[in-house]
Amino acid sequence: MIAGLAAGALWGLVFVAPAMAPGLSPVDLTAGRFVVFGLTSLCMIGFGRLNGSSRLPSLKQAGTALLLSVLGFSGYYLLLVYAIRDAGVEVPTMIIGTIPVWVMLLGKPVGLRWRSLIPGLLLTLAGVTTMMAAESSGSDIQMHGWIFWRGVLYGLSAMVLWVAFAIINSAWLKQHTNVNLRDWTSWMGINAGLAAWLLWVALGTPAEDLLAHADVARAAMVCIATGIGSAWIAAVLWNFASRRLSASLCGQLIVSETLFALVYAFLVHGDWPSALQWLASAIFILGMVSSIRAHR
Repeated sequence: MIAGLAAGALWGLVFVAPAMAPGLSPVDLTAGRFVVFGLTSLCMIGFGRLNGSSRLPSLKQAGTALLLSVLGFSGYYLLLVYAIRDAGVEVPTMIIGTIPVWVMLLGKPVGLRWRSLIPGLLLTLAGVTTMMAAESSGSDIQMHGWIFWRGVLYGLSAMVLWVAFAIINSAWLKQHTNVNLRDWTSWMGINAGLAAWLLWVALGTPAEDLLAHADVARAAMVCIATGIGSAWIAAVLWNFASRRLSASLCGQLIVSETLFALVYAFLVHGDWPSALQWLASAIFILGMVSSIRAHR
């Protein structure tokens, strides 16, 4: 439980990262974060090989790590970037906000009765709906024909990828308890780093423009912090929780990312959450408590 909540706390940093790295586009920031993730993973594998604590994956394990890396990291974030480009920020955020609900629905343990899970599920759904209302209040969401709906499709596809990642990754870790969590995270991280570099080459800001218009030192610090903390360490913690908890309970813990993001936004911007955001946070906490009791 602590590991899952800590992963959410680290993921929440990503929401304030753009404000801390002015001059970087979403693609630049995403690519920088995951390239650092990949380099960190490569270093961890190297250190592990030197002291004999790490091993190289089999061909089948490497293929699974590549698949899950696309589902949970490179493919998910690429689709999210395109969704935000075509449909704006609000609608994709609302779509992604339903991930905890879908993971809870699809990852329910066989022996857990629906009647014990429904209260936490309904509270989470109510919290997501309230947070959506808070995010959309005062914003002007406009539909721009087929481009807007293409963005909605990208957002839905990103949601499907991450839900699949959460469920498949949890099942794989429970079936392969002999695989070290640090190695498993690093195998996925190396794949994510390579994909991020290709993403930046294809869609990122040219290096000369970055040097001219961005605060390179600050941008590097943000990419390093999110690449190590919000990617590698967060992934290790998430994998730790995924191996020991059911996918449905892990899905409930994802909402902690939103709660911590609100705290960080206050610390960085000095903006108190709105009344609806306070209400949504309270509902989220009640939902987590209810789900924890049900799974116990």
